[in-house]
Amino acid sequence: MGGRRAMLLIGGMVLAAAGLAVTPPGERLRTDAGPVIAEMRARATALVPDWRDGPPAAAQLPAPRTAVEDGRTVVRLTAAERTRIGLVAESRPAVLHRQELTAYGSVLDLARITELTNSYAGAVAALQTARARVEVSASAARRARNLGAGVVAVAQIETAEGTLLTDQASMTVAESQLRTLAATARQEWGSVLGKAIIERSPLVTRLIERTDFLMQVTLPPGETLPEAPQAAFAEVPPQSARVALRPVSPATRTDPRIQGQSFFYLVSGDSGLLPGTSTMAFLPASRAVKGVLVPEDAVVHGEGGTWVYRGTGDGAYVRHPVRPDAPMSADAFVVEDLPDGSEIVLRGAQALLSEEMKSRIRVVGDDDD
Repeated sequence: MGGRRAMLLIGGMVLAAAGLAVTPPGERLRTDAGPVIAEMRARATALVPDWRDGPPAAAQLPAPRTAVEDGRTVVRLTAAERTRIGLVAESRPAVLHRQELTAYGSVLDLARITELTNSYAGAVAALQTARARVEVSASAARRARNLGAGVVAVAQIETAEGTLLTDQASMTVAESQLRTLAATARQEWGSVLGKAIIERSPLVTRLIERTDFLMQVTLPPGETLPEAPQAAFAEVPPQSARVALRPVSPATRTDPRIQGQSFFYLVSGDSGLLPGTSTMAFLPASRAVKGVLVPEDAVVHGEGGTWVYRGTGDGAYVRHPVRPDAPMSADAFVVEDLPDGSEIVLRGAQALLSEEMKSRIRVVGDDDD
């Protein structure tokens, strides 16, 4: 910009000097101004080297990679450019996929299970102690009655019988306490977990030892399943990696925040999910949906939407929208409005989006000029 202004300034001065040279006073000044004009011309030549040789040749700009066709932006890349950005595309059919429901998982605190397990074990020990005392006191009462009042004092017989009655009452209380704890375990955790608490089975032992954690998975309102699916997964934040879940039983309560059907699942203790964690869970549904399967890694986000790039032939690619509520299957989106055999960009979509955005910046810059 500075060189252009200098050239215009010097050019103006040269023209002014030339104008003076053709006037009568200029004739007289020609001889005196000649050296000055020659010096100006030399400076102008130094600032613009090609001035004497005519205008410079037009620069050879690279061919644009984007173009607007039929109202959509098309990104075209050569084979070398596709290799450089590592673009990978694959033609995929539009077929039926078993839909995957997005549910809500919460890893539960196991303190209550531990408390019930220990309380039940304590009640069993108390009942065994009470039964042993009853057996001892019953034997003592029988001996006293067999000896009779002539050998044993009446007071001793009454004492033995009183001890037996007391021990029998204690045994009855212990039995009632045991039944109450068993009923509480089943009511709070269902028949499967309740039985595991009562029997202190390996299922409960692994929970108490934190080898496994218990997760409650709740479906969105309006979604129901006849039973807990065997194949289920949970998302581990923040990397969103998936871990497998193992079904236990239907839940005995729902999540009050969601009010949907709930199931109990086991998740490994080394999965990264800890008690109190809330996360997304994925359960297969009984229905199927037809479309092209697009992995989550192939999806890009921009301009307030979610997109996937598909090929249109000859190294050209266009954006295709993915609905926010698009059905899922096997950790991928099922895009129902993509044609059968669409060429989907599996890797390199972010580079295509960047190229498309750069073209818009260049257009805006050209308009400003």
